Amino acid sequence: MDSPEKAEPPAAIDYRLAFEHAPVGMVLSRQRIMVDCNARLTEMFGATREQLVGQSFRVLYPSVAEFERIGRRMEPILNASGHYADNRMMRRVGSLHGMRAGETFWCHVTGRALNREAPHAAGIWTFEDLGARRADKAELTPREREVAAHLMRGLTSKEIGRALGISHRTVEIHRARLMRKYAAATTAALVQKLLAA
Repeated sequence: MDSPEKAEPPAAIDYRLAFEHAPVGMVLSRQRIMVDCNARLTEMFGATREQLVGQSFRVLYPSVAEFERIGRRMEPILNASGHYADNRMMRRVGSLHGMRAGETFWCHVTGRALNREAPHAAGIWTFEDLGARRADKAELTPREREVAAHLMRGLTSKEIGRALGISHRTVEIHRARLMRKYAAATTAALVQKLLAA
């Protein structure tokens, strides 16, 4: 009786190559400083690897205040679960790869802390460009960006109010302003325009 053929052992995976060619932007961080990043991240932010590695994540945010606010918001979540995700406005760093330096865009950010007790000590982060090209045409306040990000997740005004520590009526005021800025007749139309390429 013939013996069954043995399958070839799988080739070793080159994790560095997988990191470099991942279809999403990836960053390894320490204390919110980028210590390594892949090619997709440099393309997304219009920068070279040398322009990003060694820099604070602050350079990717529309403002220092937003960088600090999101850092405070994510810390207890990372402490509790070890991971964090949201949609937020980010800022292009350079003009490479057809980007415009300073342009803002909607981005889905996901991260995992390597140590929950010190969530900013070391982490792995992914960035996906949501293609909201309209975002650079509408000047949004930091609070409007936060409300818009929660609307894109499908939350109600009450849920957004609880998440941001404001009243649902205040959320509705910000949503109404967003609808005017994006010329949207309904919340569904607003979300569609925020996500539209």
